[in-house]
Amino acid sequence: MNAPMDVEAPVSPDELAARVKAPDPTEFDSLMEETEATTEGFRSSDIRTVLEWLAVIVSALAVALLIKAFVLQAFEIPSASMEPTVNVDDRILVNKVSYRLHDVRRGDLVVFEKLPGTPGDTKDLIKRAIALPGETIEVRDDGRIWIWGPGEGPGDALLLDEPYLADDDRLLVAPGPTTAVTSDIWNSSCANQPRTPGRCTLPEGHYFMLGDNRNQSSDSRFFGPIPRENIIGRAFLRIWPASNISTL
Repeated sequence: MNAPMDVEAPVSPDELAARVKAPDPTEFDSLMEETEATTEGFRSSDIRTVLEWLAVIVSALAVALLIKAFVLQAFEIPSASMEPTVNVDDRILVNKVSYRLHDVRRGDLVVFEKLPGTPGDTKDLIKRAIALPGETIEVRDDGRIWIWGPGEGPGDALLLDEPYLADDDRLLVAPGPTTAVTSDIWNSSCANQPRTPGRCTLPEGHYFMLGDNRNQSSDSRFFGPIPRENIIGRAFLRIWPASNISTL
């Protein structure tokens, strides 16, 4: 025979209500205050983080713009006029500080704003500085370039050595045998389009620029010497393609 089971006596509704502890309103208010404080802390932290990143980004952009404007700028080579020194689609760095510290030197690779009226869509050009202010330059029909300084006569001319030229560019395309040669002196702008040979004296503050790819370059032979104020800076480093990074 099974043992009798202990059965708890029924609890009346009043007793049940007495056993259940009623919530303390002060505890609820305290919990809500802690939740609001935590949420407010998260919001303040997020806002500070966003503001800090915005400050970093704005500062970085400002520094980049200052560097581009006054120190360094990257350029892409659009044409073959400077081959084999630099090639189409190469990217180069230009030092804008160099010519604040010293004058343009013969042989420098110079980036400059092209003169008004020069054909083509490119705003800036890169050429090699060949003759300096006040010098007289003579480009012969065999490609040789003679230069003499202010006050020197033709007998004192320097034959320019150009080891950077490709063999095919050491001789320019000379006029044909039936081409009339009326003068070996270029016009007052030191330009004589379309005939290449000629001689002229550069004005002060002007530079005679030639492309290394002489037979495929529009340069000072056609649009004249470049004034100092048009010069942007000196190209000194090829940064692309990555396999051909080198100084210039």
